[in-house]
Amino acid sequence: MTTNKVSDRGSSHKATKQINTKIAFPIISMALLMITIDSTIVATALHALQQDLHTSVSWAGWTMTAYSFGFVLMLPLSAKLSIQFGHRRIFLISVATFTLASLLCGLAPNIYSLIAFRALQAIGGAGITPSATGIIVNHFDRSRDRYLGLFGSIFSIGSMIGPIFGGIFVTYWSWHWIFFINIPLGLIVLLLASHVIPKVSNDNTLKHKKIDFGGLALLATGLITAMYSATYLAEDSNNILSPIFIALIAISIISFISFFRHLNRTEEPFINPRFIFGKGFGSVNLLNLVHSGMVIGTASLIPFYAINRYGINELSAGALLVIEGVASVTMSVILSLYIRKTGYRKPLYIGAAILAMGVALLSITPQWNVSPFGWLAASTFLIGFGFGVMSPAARNAGIQLAPDQSANLAAIRSLGLQLGQIISIAGATSIIGASLNPGKTQAMIYLALSIILVLTIPVISSVPENKGSW
Repeated sequence: MTTNKVSDRGSSHKATKQINTKIAFPIISMALLMITIDSTIVATALHALQQDLHTSVSWAGWTMTAYSFGFVLMLPLSAKLSIQFGHRRIFLISVATFTLASLLCGLAPNIYSLIAFRALQAIGGAGITPSATGIIVNHFDRSRDRYLGLFGSIFSIGSMIGPIFGGIFVTYWSWHWIFFINIPLGLIVLLLASHVIPKVSNDNTLKHKKIDFGGLALLATGLITAMYSATYLAEDSNNILSPIFIALIAISIISFISFFRHLNRTEEPFINPRFIFGKGFGSVNLLNLVHSGMVIGTASLIPFYAINRYGINELSAGALLVIEGVASVTMSVILSLYIRKTGYRKPLYIGAAILAMGVALLSITPQWNVSPFGWLAASTFLIGFGFGVMSPAARNAGIQLAPDQSANLAAIRSLGLQLGQIISIAGATSIIGASLNPGKTQAMIYLALSIILVLTIPVISSVPENKGSW
């Protein structure tokens, strides 16, 4: 059993109550599992949501992008709140918010309220990742690198469980239950975490920094206008020259440019630019965005692809992501145990190559008399394998650069993941929605992504190498 006496406030290491890592980590894992399940469980229900709520593919896709959108906006903010007010406190508040929002999602009467509640759900989920990371870094001492490596397996498990649950609920009950499943999990986490994770005594030595609402507003404006412009175009492809579409694109571009200028000019920015573009950080963040976020986003649409192109039923389509999850979990656990020997670059190169191969195979029609399900299963297995190999190395490569900023760095990593998912899901669903042949169109999207993955592999050479513990 590993224990350590540290404070839960920021990076301070004042003595406090001991924590049993063998009990605390499963609790933290359950919370991470809960928010990960919801990033994939909706994928198998997109068709059901579209039919039951009488909406289009593009608007149904918003139930996924709104979740990512909420994460992107709240992650850096929740990281700061976690540092200022204590990881334990923010962890519990976040779990409670996520659980309540899950109930509201299950009760949503239309697509617009569901999208709004999904954003609220994401606000709660966004606080869990940085606060959980802070608890591990502060309390788990020399085993923290291995436990952080295991984070990847947790996300993979969630990705695996989500689709199969979604398929079961949609097939035998209704889409409402894909959200209700979170309620008992959330209540269990709240009960156990409140007893296991140690409380922190009042500490007034840390100054409460101002919240950069200006940066938050610019990022939100850029993202929401970009997302809506894609939906607007998907509803009618002839709208590309319309004043509304042009105005949305212009506002989005101006907002993003202003946001990055703002980061370099303000005293206390929404996100520290050094952690985005700084030496070592930039390459890790780009890999998170492309090889993790964009792959996760497009992979979550595999059930939709299987249904539309090959006529595979919802339950079997959901099982494809289970295959991906099993491969990812297995490799994440193995790499987490051996990461001190392998270092970071070797697993990143190997994982990236396998990942690109798996995505490319999705775009190809089944060969050698292999059934469509078998072909898709092999492709998703390779995707999961590659992601599982890369994840522990990418996670540790970022956080070991500045362990005292673990909450902020975890937030930025998750932010990159969510941005990648927003780009891929919003773009893919909009293109598919405007297509006369959704299946073939989605195949071309997978081909394009595989090319992008190959082109970004050279970035790995600039990832900071490390062998041994940190």
